[in-house]
Amino acid sequence: MFLKDFDYDLPERLIAQEPLPDRAASRMLLLEKANGRLEDRRFAELPDLLRGDELIVVNNARVIPARLFGHRLGIHAEEPGKSTSTQRQFLKAKIEVLLIRQIKPSLWEALVRPGRKMRVGERLVFGDNQLQAEVIGRSDFGLRQLRFSGVEDVEAAIEQIGHTPLPPYIRRSDEPADRERYQTIFASRSGAVAAPTAGLHFTPAILERLRARKIEIREITLNVGLGTFQPIHAEKLEEHQIHSESYEIPPATAEAIATARREGRPILAIGTTVVRTLEDSAAKAISHGATSGEVLPGRAVAEIFILPGHRFRVVDQLLTNFHLPSSTLLVLVSAFAGRESILAAYQHAIVESYRFYSYGDCMLIQ
Repeated sequence: MFLKDFDYDLPERLIAQEPLPDRAASRMLLLEKANGRLEDRRFAELPDLLRGDELIVVNNARVIPARLFGHRLGIHAEEPGKSTSTQRQFLKAKIEVLLIRQIKPSLWEALVRPGRKMRVGERLVFGDNQLQAEVIGRSDFGLRQLRFSGVEDVEAAIEQIGHTPLPPYIRRSDEPADRERYQTIFASRSGAVAAPTAGLHFTPAILERLRARKIEIREITLNVGLGTFQPIHAEKLEEHQIHSESYEIPPATAEAIATARREGRPILAIGTTVVRTLEDSAAKAISHGATSGEVLPGRAVAEIFILPGHRFRVVDQLLTNFHLPSSTLLVLVSAFAGRESILAAYQHAIVESYRFYSYGDCMLIQ
């Protein structure tokens, strides 16, 4: 299966640069998997479009201000023989860090720009010398391991000086409002470096309407990281090595899924991160001797790359935003609903001027 088969042309004017004032005001393209039929709807109609016995699963990951701006201090900044002028040159060398995954309380994997100049032993300073870090190692996918220092509470310092990690296709600097708007109303577990964007459309009023219909809502946590937005560089999809992401399924959620499967009730995943979590766990459950459709409670690491031909064991329906061309997420939704149907839906959305990507509109696949 080739990467070029998942490409499409998108006018730049359709890439949403700002969120709508009302989260629930987004448009929603309804796609019927069985026949490919499309219908233009509004997200606010979601509660009325469901049967009433669904189990909805959401991702409660909270985005941290994972984008840090700072300066290089060089290799061990106060080395003997290093001139003051050289030190000043390093202090003028600006760097950008995107935290990807926390390994220990003060140790993170991160993408660093410019990466080629960032050697092991390099020291970095952020803010008004509010936080420091040292590059102590390299990892796969161009990642660096950074050990932070200079403060007792590293996470508090990151919260104070960090920036909301808006995706690069949002061509503006982050604003204070993004700290709240780039979070779902379910966000409670810190650690993600990108939002599970399908959840951005929900409001308390929508939740009330869903619960009034006796629709069950359960949570999982997947800390969105490099595996979600890492580009595919291989021409053949099967050769792509996807980055792992940690997740946790509470026992109550695992039990609710087992009950829904047993009763024949549809499971609606809110976003591709939920799909990846549930399908990865279901595959692991089978290897542990469980029956198809069960998930394992507890913590695990998602290593699955969902390609067309994948047998979906848990997820029946999907609410998702529109995804970038030739991305792992577009491949995932194509696996769920069929490549031809998805590309036809995307072409329809382009003709009808839907708003694309993180702050854009959404699609309900039933």
